[in-house]
Amino acid sequence: MAHIIVVGNEKGGSGKSTTSMHVATALVRMGHSVGAMDLDLRQRSFGRYIENRQAFATRDGLDLAMPDYRPIAEGEAPLDERFSDAIRPIDGCEFVLIDCPGSHTRLSQLAHSLADTLITPLNDSFVDFDLLARIDPMTNKVKGPSIYSEMVWAARQARAEAGLQPIDWIVTRNRLGTQAMHNKRKVGDALDTLAKRIGFRVAPGFSERVIFRELFPRGLTLLDLRDIGVSSLNLSNVAARQELRDLMRTLDLPGVSVDF
Repeated sequence: MAHIIVVGNEKGGSGKSTTSMHVATALVRMGHSVGAMDLDLRQRSFGRYIENRQAFATRDGLDLAMPDYRPIAEGEAPLDERFSDAIRPIDGCEFVLIDCPGSHTRLSQLAHSLADTLITPLNDSFVDFDLLARIDPMTNKVKGPSIYSEMVWAARQARAEAGLQPIDWIVTRNRLGTQAMHNKRKVGDALDTLAKRIGFRVAPGFSERVIFRELFPRGLTLLDLRDIGVSSLNLSNVAARQELRDLMRTLDLPGVSVDF
């Protein structure tokens, strides 16, 4: 069976679709078979990212690394049944990457219970941290898990009852500032404390860069720039590629040797 990677939290704008696309295409470029699903049935940012990629590759005659994308079909059948119909053809891939919506839904809950690896992108602020845990405003001490952490805990219990391996949960810090700012340090300390209490790993994610907004309309990733004729990368693009390389190494996915 496929190793299932779920990218999720319950807040929009944290970089889930960007993370999903870069992880999925990086795996394909390294020679792995990857299925892809987008469970945000309304916005479909990840799905549209892949569709943009397919259209651009066809229009320009490019052979771009492409995950096997399977949308959730519309219809009157129950969501669970439509989810099963979509994932069944790609379950034979080495990896299946599922991008979840920025809200609590039945499909998101189901996907989390299937996750072998869970990636939770988090903007580096206490606004996003609040989804993971409640914090004392006076002391900055963690008071207890919040709504999203409780949902992950329920998914872990469901997997344990089914005799499955525990979820490897990685929280990535996106939009990190380049300077050692006071808020950055406080968020980092709170994440480290919470990680020990509820069991996740903390990893650096992607910094705020214009390049990510420019890539989406053509469905491109940082790894495609040379394929489309960009012969020399600027310092920002080189740094962004290194961030992706670091993330892929931190994920430590089975059978994956990061070689880009």
